[in-house]
Amino acid sequence: MTAVVFPSVLDQLKALSHEIRFDLVRYLAGGERCVCDLEALLGLPQSKVSYHLGILRDAHLVRAEQRGKNMYYILRQEPLFSLGGALLTEIFAQPAHLTHQDNSIC
Repeated sequence: MTAVVFPSVLDQLKALSHEIRFDLVRYLAGGERCVCDLEALLGLPQSKVSYHLGILRDAHLVRAEQRGKNMYYILRQEPLFSLGGALLTEIFAQPAHLTHQDNSIC
């Protein structure tokens, strides 16, 4: 049995940081879409759209379902909703240690 490895907050942010992937997430926020629909919306070839969707799948931000010859994608909302809180948790996980600095400007 293999263990499921969930992506880190940083992995998910990296997946969202590319303009094409961010646009894909925005389009999928409106509901399920076929790859061919996403190609038309983005004006990109199928191979490029599928590549970026694969990165979003690896980051657990979208899921796919094949129906006949077509692949349909839907946004996984829960990871996106928790991403903000998880990011803040990681940023503020360690308390800031303030130290006196002799060369401080103020």
